[in-house]
Amino acid sequence: MALTKKDIVDRMQAELGFLRNKSVEITESLLELIKASLESGDDVLVSGFGKFCVKEKKERKGRNPATGEDLMLKPRRVVTFKWSGKLREKVDGK
Repeated sequence: MALTKKDIVDRMQAELGFLRNKSVEITESLLELIKASLESGDDVLVSGFGKFCVKEKKERKGRNPATGEDLMLKPRRVVTFKWSGKLREKVDGK
């Protein structure tokens, strides 16, 4: 099961004692800040969690899987995530 924004808001409300409106506001503000940073090409580093990086992909050859037709894929930007050692240890159960 995936962790949703609603889950984050509910946990903030239950564990930190914030009112629901404040929890929603904080969650939305944090996500908007992250999106704005990535949109401008900046990396987002969260200590103990990981780093979101924006990578440039060049134009490249591709293939339509339905038709088998060759085509050129346009250059684009993608977001990658590199997890921290601390997060890796937690996920691995060490």
